Amino acid sequence: MSFSGNVVLVTGASSGIGAATAILFSKEGASVAIVGRNEEKLGNVAQKCAQAGAQPLVIRADVSNEEEASTIVKKTVDRFGKLDVLVNNAGIVRMVPVADPNILKVFDEVMNTNLRSIVQLTSLAVPFLKETKGNIVNVSSIASTKVVAESCMPYCVSKAGVDHFTRCAALELAESGVRVNSVNPGPVRTDICENAGMVPPGAGDVTWEQAKVMTALNRVGEPEEIADVIAFLASDKARSITGSAYVSDNGQLLK
Repeated sequence: MSFSGNVVLVTGASSGIGAATAILFSKEGASVAIVGRNEEKLGNVAQKCAQAGAQPLVIRADVSNEEEASTIVKKTVDRFGKLDVLVNNAGIVRMVPVADPNILKVFDEVMNTNLRSIVQLTSLAVPFLKETKGNIVNVSSIASTKVVAESCMPYCVSKAGVDHFTRCAALELAESGVRVNSVNPGPVRTDICENAGMVPPGAGDVTWEQAKVMTALNRVGEPEEIADVIAFLASDKARSITGSAYVSDNGQLLK
């Protein structure tokens, strides 16, 4: 799959799935804008993108901050002149019981990052994606349909919202030739749980080794595998696919 001449914007690109996605698109010839909060990590990813292709545009921004997020699409188009693919990948996990006094604070934090930012960035990107007949890939989770851990309600609800927003946007934008899909991973070896203060990493207090046995294939995914699915959905090979949620979970939903 070649993305030569395409412009791709990836949020949450400082590590994990976002980083792997940005590097893959760079290898495939795309001009890439990478967004994240950690400037040092973004710099490391930018170096790998540059080694794979062209120098990316680095945008340090918190997508949950409406003001900061409002500049992301404009900066990308100002630099590259257009937008072909938006990858809404930024996401956080927070564990909190429903009866916790801080439930609304935590719920709002998760929803602002995992769902509200996707709505905002999609709305800002649509005029440019209509011009290029581009597409959007939202990174969701199997948590959209399965409760993956106790006290994980905000994350699960946010991802259910991502899936339904994907379908709503796909139907609305179809007449403009803009496709919208999601990829729904199971356990993937990233630092999202460590960033949430969960030790050891994994789903809640589950280690990666324990996470393996939750899957039919007895393995945990790697960020590069999800990046492959994202690239497929963004490519012309998926030109008939819109409004779909592509599961890549090593068979966890089967168990």
